[in-house]
Amino acid sequence: MTEVNRPPRVGGWTRFVTARPRLSLLAALVITALAVFAGSGVADRLGSGGWEDPNAQSTYATKALEREFPASQPNLLLLVDAGEASVDDPAVAAEARRIATRLAGEKGITGVGSYWQADPSAAAALRAEDGHEALIAARITGQEKEAGETLDRIAPEFRGAHGPVEVSVGGPVAVRHEMQTIIQEDLIRAEVIALPVTLVLLVMVFGSAVAALLPLGIGIVAILGTNAVLRGLTEVTDVSVFAMNLTTALGLGLAVDYALFIVRRFREELATGAEPLTAVGTTLRTAGRTVLFSALTVAVSLAAMLLFPQYFLRSFAYAGIAVVLLAAAAALILLPAALVLLGHRVNSLDLRRLFRRGRRASGPQDPKASAQEPGTSVTSGTSGAAGPSSASEGKAWARTANLVMRRAPFFALGTTAVLVLLGLPFLGVKFGTADDRQLPSSAESHVVQQHIRDGFPGSPGGGLEVLAEGRATEAQYADYKERIAALPEVLRVDGPLVQGDSAYFTVLPKGEAVDDPAQRLVDELRATQAPFDTKVTGAAAVLVDSKDAIAERLPLAAAFIAIVTLLLVFLLTGSVLIPIQAVVLNALSLTAMFGAVVWIFQDGHLSGLLGFTTPGSIETTLPVLMFCVAFGLSMDYGVFLLSRIKEEYDTTGDHDQAVRHGLQRTGGLITAAAVILAVVMVAIGTSRVTNTKMLGLGIALAVLMDAMIVRSLLVPAVMRLTGRATWWAPGPLRRFHERFGVSESGDEPTPAPATEPSQERDKVSAHR
Repeated sequence: MTEVNRPPRVGGWTRFVTARPRLSLLAALVITALAVFAGSGVADRLGSGGWEDPNAQSTYATKALEREFPASQPNLLLLVDAGEASVDDPAVAAEARRIATRLAGEKGITGVGSYWQADPSAAAALRAEDGHEALIAARITGQEKEAGETLDRIAPEFRGAHGPVEVSVGGPVAVRHEMQTIIQEDLIRAEVIALPVTLVLLVMVFGSAVAALLPLGIGIVAILGTNAVLRGLTEVTDVSVFAMNLTTALGLGLAVDYALFIVRRFREELATGAEPLTAVGTTLRTAGRTVLFSALTVAVSLAAMLLFPQYFLRSFAYAGIAVVLLAAAAALILLPAALVLLGHRVNSLDLRRLFRRGRRASGPQDPKASAQEPGTSVTSGTSGAAGPSSASEGKAWARTANLVMRRAPFFALGTTAVLVLLGLPFLGVKFGTADDRQLPSSAESHVVQQHIRDGFPGSPGGGLEVLAEGRATEAQYADYKERIAALPEVLRVDGPLVQGDSAYFTVLPKGEAVDDPAQRLVDELRATQAPFDTKVTGAAAVLVDSKDAIAERLPLAAAFIAIVTLLLVFLLTGSVLIPIQAVVLNALSLTAMFGAVVWIFQDGHLSGLLGFTTPGSIETTLPVLMFCVAFGLSMDYGVFLLSRIKEEYDTTGDHDQAVRHGLQRTGGLITAAAVILAVVMVAIGTSRVTNTKMLGLGIALAVLMDAMIVRSLLVPAVMRLTGRATWWAPGPLRRFHERFGVSESGDEPTPAPATEPSQERDKVSAHR
């Protein structure tokens, strides 16, 4: 066959990133080292809260009560266990009072109260029903970091045996601090698991050990750079410690995606006889554009979380956008420089030869010949970069495409029905707040709170506080107290405690602190008339306000994601129908994730196997977070598939062949990338904190369902049904796309299919 001779034309961007490749990599190494320094200690500056709406009534009331009535907001609870004795035993009571007095003398502690010091009406709530346990409550002052330092200082002094009693430390501040510590420990373990497993998978995928190290390098650069960004953000805003998990997962996952796509295309170009510099130029004009486009679609989905007021969600947007852009930048700047330096050596150290039967231990010595051996040939459906090292995989994906397209109605309806069925459990979702049950059952603060739930009347520490502002008489306070005490969900009302023109009442609900009756009670309290301004706070009030804030902004966030995604996919394809299909099918791919979240984490199925305690609800912000992340990752794979379909359609004008070719060329790539990302997310899902476990395992499931069901079966089936109409667009939009659209075909035309033996073989095998 004749080789197509074309000048090694190199574009401006290629010249920029490859002019001095050694200098570029050295500069990257220096910048990464500075990022390590800048991001050091970031975990200690991150918060473990952020689920509340900062502009809500409950937030205002909480801050006012903290300022005016510190004792009304205890965040530290000491569980005093008298063993077989009664908490009213004189020796027990004396020791408990001594502990409370000593606690009150500690720096940073205020509002100390206890069963043994409270008035009779309030004391009952602080004593266990069996009479063997009671509580000492206090407030640790300061922000999260300062409160955590105070807890670290005093907890060892109070925890453990004290004469006739045993003391355990709990309360909200202990829960948050223990959660933060466990997340940091679990993240290190997840990285230890994910990095070597990812490297092994990459070696299996690429064949070449040299090529396998490239995605890990990009991922490490993206993760360290994002840590530095988060460290800087902590100077101006609150950032959640949970965001570090997303940084690790997306940093590794997207680095693998982008490196797979770029290295695969680079190796294709080498296999056609191109020199390394020319191959890099073609790769950047084609796969590089797709990577940039894909990064934008993922960033858009994550940016939607900036529309919500909770800093828990906003933190994931900060971390996600930073790591996506840094991964894309590393893939488009550092990776080309490395590929120019490596050249044909990118195929070196093909470890898969050790497992090939009937092959010699050593392969061809000529680098170009090595680039064309079966392990890296573009005759493979994934070009040697995302699947087994033989052409059989390309044929397998071609056969899959042919089968799906021959029976398109069956696959379209069948997969849709299965996905909808898997999502049905989400119809029974119940929303709640993150509490101690996020922690392992052995965690001390979890144990303390479980004792309180099981053995104490009402919900100590989980009641509602009503802040009353404005001058009032004793009679007016008494009348208001009688009215709220008459509400059907109220167990008891304490107070008022008056200071100046402000007062507060404590209202204990009959059931759990945040169950449905407690949430109804919040609305009833807010609707109760009073001769002064009232504002309600407490766990149930925070939940109600958080749900309202999310419900108010959810349509805006969904519209933002949909509109920008539609625009970006149109710029990629020039079609009106494909963007609509992409949005609908992407959303459909997430149904299994949402159904599994409710079935497993809310209803408690598999809780013993996975090692968590279910609170019977899903934290309100988690579905929003999981949707934005999983939708963005689905679009990532969708862009890879659609770009290849579009490239083939532009070349041949044959719709069915374009769909078949796109699946044949990217099926293995997308599947391999999804498996590797799922491994990273499962490593994150080994966390002992339930929300992190839910995030990791849920997104892993969504990614696998999208790659193996939606991209492999549903997308080609739907595109077969829509036929050539898939590519229709009105004249003005066609002209707009011609001017501003993005295409993987690049500025420089690629050789015709007939002149490239690898592409010719692909088409022949696809038609068989």
